[in-house]
Parts: sequence; structure tokens; C-alpha cells
Amino acid sequence: MQITSKGQVTIPLHVRTRLGLLPHTEVEFEVIGDHARIRKTKPVSSKRGSRALEALRGAADRRMSTDEIMALTRGDVPRKRKTK
Repeated sequence: MQITSKGQVTIPLHVRTRLGLLPHTEVEFEVIGDHARIRKTKPVSSKRGSRALEALRGAADRRMSTDEIMALTRGDVPRKRKTK
């Protein structure tokens, strides 16, 4: 396998499959002596997003069905639930 003039190399299919390297997967390289190690980059969680979700957790004042939530997101008038 050769490195192209742009410094690119094709990762063999069996390696990509085993490591789960799909298109647009972020990877990182680590140089150890005369070897290079490649691995998937660990996802970075958004602290801001986590804080926002935590602040909203338990803030709902009533339970809603999936149909009611979908109606709200679509701007529809929610249907009344059937009661038994």
C-alpha cells in the first residue's frame, strides 16, 4: 500500500468493517515510536446540551400521549384521548 502525493492511504475494507469506520467517522492518530495507531475519536458530549436537558427533566406539568406531542410539533389540534 502506498501513500498518495496528498498523504492519503486507503484503509482496507476488513479493517474499516472491524472498527466500524463508516464514511465521515472522525479518527485520531497516535504516534508511538516508529508506529502510528488509528482509532475512532470518542464523541464529545455537549455540556450545554446536557445542562439544558437536565434543567428540563421533570418540568412537564402533565403527561401527554405520543399523538398529542406529534400534534403539537405539527401545529395540529390534538385529539382527545379515548377513555374506557
